[in-house]
Amino acid sequence: MTAAAEKTNLLGMPKAKLEAFFESLGEKRFRATQVLQWIHQRGADDFDQMTNMSKSLREKLKEVAEIRGPEVVYDETSKDGTRKWVMRMDNGNNVETVLIPDGERGTLCVSSQIGCSLDCTFCSTGKRGFNRNLTAAEVIGQVWVARKAFMPFEPGPDRPITNVVMMGMGEPLLNFDNVVDAMNLMMEDLAYGISKRRVTLSTSGVVPALDRLAEVSDVSLAISLHAPNDELRNKLVPLNKKYPIAELLAATKRYFARLPDKRKATIEYTVIEGMNDQPEHAHELAVLLKDLPCKINLIPFNPFPESDFRRPSMNATRRFQKVLNEAGHIATIRTTRGDDIDAACGQLVGKVEDRTRRSQRYIEVRQVNP
Repeated sequence: MTAAAEKTNLLGMPKAKLEAFFESLGEKRFRATQVLQWIHQRGADDFDQMTNMSKSLREKLKEVAEIRGPEVVYDETSKDGTRKWVMRMDNGNNVETVLIPDGERGTLCVSSQIGCSLDCTFCSTGKRGFNRNLTAAEVIGQVWVARKAFMPFEPGPDRPITNVVMMGMGEPLLNFDNVVDAMNLMMEDLAYGISKRRVTLSTSGVVPALDRLAEVSDVSLAISLHAPNDELRNKLVPLNKKYPIAELLAATKRYFARLPDKRKATIEYTVIEGMNDQPEHAHELAVLLKDLPCKINLIPFNPFPESDFRRPSMNATRRFQKVLNEAGHIATIRTTRGDDIDAACGQLVGKVEDRTRRSQRYIEVRQVNP
């Protein structure tokens, strides 16, 4: 018998790869359709549940395959209804996944890496360092676990997860293949059937990977911008030194030009008191984005222990919004959700066995300069 550790986890396989898997077993390709529905539409994790397949095939699958999702080690619901799961992945690291309910809409914020290899100064995740990329099974497993929390596990209009945003821990485009496989499963009619307009990838600006994404996917796109000029963005988003704003916006335009329908980019802008919240920043941002069809999401900074940044006043944030709106942009202010359980934007940290020693350096700096 194949050792459990060597079994193929079918959870992260999109339809084409699952078809190839069954062909490698000498089985018909249509078995992939059956298994996809059992796993992602019915929540099955046991081959014996798959009663429309022969017993001999089920026994064969037990020998070579498994359906294994992340282990839930924490499940808490905020006073505002936001729900956060902490999920343990292989090698003992944890990631965090958040579901934000809003009327008939339920948005699941999914992680792509254990920690983050980038180090944006306003984000708590980056201060924890980086361990590894998540597998496709671990990425889609977050959707699978969250969906299993709401029974019955059946497809239909009343499903609790209507939108998925790749905005959790990590930079999705630095885990390209696994994230693409997982997003394909999110949009697969035989799995979760979420519209491509409702699956959104957020990136800090890995330009070559963004161009590559345009060749294989048509999900919606959010740009983690946070500054109206390179000088300021270099301080907030170090990746900008490699791929400056002009290159990032040009790649964004190329991406949307390839889509078969008209969609707008979402521009994410974390508003930080005394850093990027002044009217002149808003005017500069309005000019910068004048030729990009987009909507701007203003996110008041959510404090965390390793940062000296401060949350702006609501008056300052509204003044910023007014400048953008008067310039003809659609600008909204994101309501902070789940901050009582550290589930707000920028607060996801999980448990990371940091391979970069970044987390230890931040601790040492804080001890010297409390």
